[in-house]
Amino acid sequence: MGIPHDDAVLIEQPDNPNEPRVITVSCPDKTGLGCDLCRVILFFGLSIVRGDMSTDGKWCYIVFWVIERGERRTRWGLLKKRLMDACPSPYASAVILFYGEETQQPRPPEVFLLRFSCLDRMGLLHDVTQVLCELELTIRRVKVSTTPDGRVVDLFFITDTRELLHTRKRKDDTCDMLRAVLGDSMMECCIELAEAEIASCLQVSSFLPPSIMEEIFGLELPEEIVKGSSPPNNLSVTMDNSLSPAHTLIQIYCQDQKGLLYDIMRTLKDYNIQISYGRFYENQSGYCELDLFVIQADGKKIVDPNKQKSLCSRLRMELFHPLRVTVVNRGPETELLVANPVELSNKGRPLVFYDITLALKLLNTRIFLAEIGRHMIGGREWEIYRILLNAEYEFSASKNEIEEGVKKMLMGWE
Repeated sequence: MGIPHDDAVLIEQPDNPNEPRVITVSCPDKTGLGCDLCRVILFFGLSIVRGDMSTDGKWCYIVFWVIERGERRTRWGLLKKRLMDACPSPYASAVILFYGEETQQPRPPEVFLLRFSCLDRMGLLHDVTQVLCELELTIRRVKVSTTPDGRVVDLFFITDTRELLHTRKRKDDTCDMLRAVLGDSMMECCIELAEAEIASCLQVSSFLPPSIMEEIFGLELPEEIVKGSSPPNNLSVTMDNSLSPAHTLIQIYCQDQKGLLYDIMRTLKDYNIQISYGRFYENQSGYCELDLFVIQADGKKIVDPNKQKSLCSRLRMELFHPLRVTVVNRGPETELLVANPVELSNKGRPLVFYDITLALKLLNTRIFLAEIGRHMIGGREWEIYRILLNAEYEFSASKNEIEEGVKKMLMGWE
């Protein structure tokens, strides 16, 4: 059944360079596979303009039409490899079916500490983040500080997608790429395995200052969205059990935004909802329509009114506020706060820090201090980005312009 795993992912180049590329995935099914694939596509900076998916519960067939946006050029060969990594192996699936249990879960990735110092300049943090993204090094936490003499000391807690950072060559290559970008201003570059005590600091914390809680999470849904009537931007999420004898139909209509399909798939994955058939497309007006025929983990429709209301409300929230962005005054200082939800599988949204630093670079705004941490809030895990902006330089953008600029970059709005 199916095709060899080496051909599980096919990427077709269009005859017309202005047309989307077509990514076809055929592999064993699993709950949340669509979310995992969309996350990889989002990490590579691609936008999904159309999608079709179907499964019989054992094998799935998914097609994405994707386009490049922004200045990042896609490494298509690497993208295919990462998509294949996200697909279950047919051999592993056969073992699970035969023995009736899942194989051992992969161990958590090793955490490394990247420490370097250099002279401060505009856009420095974004340039460093771009290098780490190109090297497939995932930023788990960062602490950036600027000394009075204009020197920047950066501490990045990172994991390696390629699992090679324990080797001398991988460490040297990373420092060499950073040195190529930073030039002679780089004074130190060191990568070492984080000690257990330090790595433990990456664990989720329940403490967050009340002022930040109020500023970020006071952004609740307007009442009309909660009730599902007359929402802004024509946002609509509905459920119907009358059109299929075996499935619940979820229909979504909303404005397009970066990571839209990922946000929807992530929500369904967290609710343990399986998609049997779905289609997605973006119209010429910049709005997206989705039809998803779904079932619960027990193979049945979603008939409980409370479950229906909860899932619809959560989807509306994720589409209206996939990320929280605000800029506040801290006495004479200005702080940018960004929060995004973490999947139950412990994966955060990709490229958030990349987009934040790019937006600030384009706004000619320097960063004095930056911290990333994970916090448990309201029963959910969140990644919180706290960016203290450098007050010694005159901002070329106002507080409102910074908030809007960062939000537009994160949402992919021109």
